[in-house]
Amino acid sequence: MQPALAHTIQLIADSGAAAFYRGSIADTIAAQMQRDGGLITKEDLARYRPDWREPLRSTYRGYSLISMPPSSSGGTTITETLNILEAYGPAARFGSAERVHAVASASQRAFIDRNSKLGDPAFVKIPLAQLTSKSYARAIAKTISRDHADPTSRFASGIREGNETTHYSVVDRFGNAVATTTTLNDLYGSGVYVRGAGFFLNDEMDDFTSKPGTPNMFGLIQGEANAIAPGKRMLSAMSPTIVLDPKGQLLLIAGARGGPRIISATSQVILNIIDHRMSLADAMNAPRIHHQSYPDSVQLETGGFDSAVVARLARMGHFVYEKAGVASAAAIMRVKGGYEGFDDRRTRGGAAVGY
Repeated sequence: MQPALAHTIQLIADSGAAAFYRGSIADTIAAQMQRDGGLITKEDLARYRPDWREPLRSTYRGYSLISMPPSSSGGTTITETLNILEAYGPAARFGSAERVHAVASASQRAFIDRNSKLGDPAFVKIPLAQLTSKSYARAIAKTISRDHADPTSRFASGIREGNETTHYSVVDRFGNAVATTTTLNDLYGSGVYVRGAGFFLNDEMDDFTSKPGTPNMFGLIQGEANAIAPGKRMLSAMSPTIVLDPKGQLLLIAGARGGPRIISATSQVILNIIDHRMSLADAMNAPRIHHQSYPDSVQLETGGFDSAVVARLARMGHFVYEKAGVASAAAIMRVKGGYEGFDDRRTRGGAAVGY
């Protein structure tokens, strides 16, 4: 039982955002800050305003994607990765060294742009049209060799270079779809528990660039565009995405938790369904990879790939290592006769339910 949290949620249900940012919940947060020597005041909370930003819209092999815009990096990075793969050519067999190489190389290059060019659009000018364009992706795809890996340092000039996130996907009987991701960043956020309100405060400051050239807790090395500034929104990896089929009908609602690996997990569920024609269960259970430019390496999920494939990738020049779990996704897919929901086997405590 969590009576304090239940009371907080009831206050928000009854009074809306005002209860949190200007009412009794704000008083409770400010009091906790005073007890712990924190910096957030009730005036800070009252000044907060949400920004409405248009979702990103893109296509992949005839399918349409609707995803999250900056200051989240998720939609932009997924769009660029998929555009590069589309330009690279037809998908090789799933699990083959050729396919891992293509996906890793596309992700590597998209993360280079993510880490150096993205930030809060209210503070920095983002070349969003370029990063999400097909022509830009075609030029990048031409830099990917068919038989060897390229070091990140060849492309990432000027930059040298977890986990308490929740995603839920929802669809109703009318086909209205919602993909939502919310985060505390690390496990238990900052570790500061707001007594009387029933929740932890986040540690999202780590998603900023605290010092260019220094990795954050997820190993990301980011540029000045994401530097800390008063009132600025940090660059996140949240990637809630809705996919429409070539007829414009809802096909998939997806997202994940897991720091920058959110981007890899979400994009690969989409790729598995579109390129490899997998069922939702197979698309979610299939082994994943992750390449975020720095560290310059490819994470393979433990036991997910044949030893011959791992050896072939090493000969191609990839530094590969195995580790359990590339993020944890949650998705719903339209199937014959209705919808199918699936919660990642990598998740603890999640579930797929219908009403």
